[in-house]
Amino acid sequence: MMRQAKLEDWKEISELLVQLGYPDTESFIKENIKRLLEHPDEELLIYEDEGRIAACISIHYIPQLALKGDIASISYLVVDTTARSKGIGRKIEEYVTASAKKRGVDRIQVHCHSRRTDAHRFYTRQGYTEVPKYFAKMLNETV
Repeated sequence: MMRQAKLEDWKEISELLVQLGYPDTESFIKENIKRLLEHPDEELLIYEDEGRIAACISIHYIPQLALKGDIASISYLVVDTTARSKGIGRKIEEYVTASAKKRGVDRIQVHCHSRRTDAHRFYTRQGYTEVPKYFAKMLNETV
């Protein structure tokens, strides 16, 4: 079942982020969750399976100047290792797609690290195509 995240979910979200390669978020995760929950162009969603948090996803809606609709950007989609291969990731992506369409979004994008080859296959199966050339300027090297 999909639902809006709550601040009280911080511990489980932090544990999921460790699985995604982001350790040591406990010192700032509550403040980040609070900011996301208060921002009108952000969504932080939880997927519960058998009464426990099995996955989370963060979606950012980015207003556009040259496109009619906004862009939805997926960040931090992670399914707990014990809940993978049950179709949860697909259900989450389908939910996000339906939600984005209702919001008038033109496209959904996801930035996925080059080392996450399993995630690349997942997104390809969901209908995403690779768009090469992504540049980043790291302002804080702590991650």
